[in-house]
Amino acid sequence: MLTSAVKARVSGLGFWYGNVRALHGLDMEIRDRKVTALIGPSGCGKSTFLRCFNRMHDLTPHTRYEGSIRLYPDDIDLVAKAVDPIEVRMRIGMVFQKPNPFPKSIFENVAYGLRVRGARSRALIEEQVEKALRDAALWDEVKDRLHGPGLSLSGGQQQRLCIARALATDPEMLLFDEPTSALDPIATARIEELITALRERVTVLIVTHNMQQAARVSDFTAFMYLGELVEFDATSKLFTNPGRKATEDYITGRYG
Repeated sequence: MLTSAVKARVSGLGFWYGNVRALHGLDMEIRDRKVTALIGPSGCGKSTFLRCFNRMHDLTPHTRYEGSIRLYPDDIDLVAKAVDPIEVRMRIGMVFQKPNPFPKSIFENVAYGLRVRGARSRALIEEQVEKALRDAALWDEVKDRLHGPGLSLSGGQQQRLCIARALATDPEMLLFDEPTSALDPIATARIEELITALRERVTVLIVTHNMQQAARVSDFTAFMYLGELVEFDATSKLFTNPGRKATEDYITGRYG
């Protein structure tokens, strides 16, 4: 089943908000340049798990990690205290549930991460911005108004702008936290097509409540419940022949 290289290996991952344990000893391998979907009922720990990969929890007081998430080929532990969370976020981009463009121009939204990284060459920045917008399937729609406000775009375009912003720094992995839940069906289809295309260059981890979406866009699917990993398998197998009754009950709508 698991034939491609491992991009990240999760081992014994636990997570606490204060005294509340949200994740319980998760073990999983994330495959390089594949799409892995996280499914499960609300409150099961999907987004908590996702945010461990880029250390978003470090911004919340009284949180702590247990276990490890090793990123390859460097073999660094993303949740180790000695690892700089800023560097982690440069390598692992994130797209949130609701589009969140900065109150800047379309161009400056995409250039932001490059400038944070110290890019000074105007030609290099322009090249990277165009490449990121093309990779996000947005260039043709905005190339004549790059200096207009990002907030003037439609919801679907704003979400693709956020994807372009994440892509501009050449991340190794992209995290999507229900990226289409606030979008209409047409915009949702565009984002799904984009995620499918992105697997050629980046590893994708996506949280979704939409079973059909998980089946359409992902290569592998993990079903979580109450902070635990119930089942993880190739998407085609998990949706047609799940190994656990709890998984079958969830994907067929019997609970959750």
